[in-house]
Amino acid sequence: MKIQPQHLGTCTLVGAGPGDPDLLTLKAVKAIHAATVLFVDDLVNDAILGYARPAARIVHVGKRGGCKSTPQAFIEKLMITAVREGEHVVRLKGGDPFIFGRGGEEVEHLREAGIECTVVNGITAGLAAVTSLNVPLTHRDHAQGVVFVTGHAKTGAGAAEAPTDWRALAATARDARLTLVIYMGVSGVGHIQDELLHGLPGDTPVAVIQHASLPQQRHIATTLARLKAGIAEAALASPSIIVVGDVLRGLVAAGTEGANRDRFGT
Repeated sequence: MKIQPQHLGTCTLVGAGPGDPDLLTLKAVKAIHAATVLFVDDLVNDAILGYARPAARIVHVGKRGGCKSTPQAFIEKLMITAVREGEHVVRLKGGDPFIFGRGGEEVEHLREAGIECTVVNGITAGLAAVTSLNVPLTHRDHAQGVVFVTGHAKTGAGAAEAPTDWRALAATARDARLTLVIYMGVSGVGHIQDELLHGLPGDTPVAVIQHASLPQQRHIATTLARLKAGIAEAALASPSIIVVGDVLRGLVAAGTEGANRDRFGT
């Protein structure tokens, strides 16, 4: 029997941003404080949970590539059960819920269960990463647009018919003058680099930013031809953002230094 709406709690998908608590929106802070239960992703800074009420129940449902993760179906089941029990649920996600945060999947499953939810946007890591280096994603002289793409596509049942066509993407980025922002690309960086080199020159500027917006942030600035080597030399790992495009040329010209840096053209 379908539960009547007045017996339901509420559900809000909240973007926790790239990590720095100061980058939360006011709406996100209000939603976190109003929650009676929070289902929290692995990459959410613990300091953000300080905005939750002391009585709120906090459930960690970590999902990180290469590590043991809470199954997505189980997370959705927990959310639906909590809402049906009258809880004010916040699903707290790193970055933005609708940019590689599986927020779309969760909204679909909640709707199928008769539950409508609210979404609160967060600053996505791809934007925060380049902003921390004082680099834009678009620029009238260098980039007419930006593409956000995952380097870790879904596999198995329900996956896309074909993996990302990096060669086609590189050609499009070259011809249309686009910046590429690659999430979750470090583990497959060798393949990504090789494929992008079929459409982009080896001296195309690249930056890799780890732990964007956090005190432990590190980055390198290099070229596409040295991308894999630069990551290995700097010992960068996930979570990192890879940015490819001419908007980065000024990074070296300005003499910007990171905790690690690989000069263009070397």
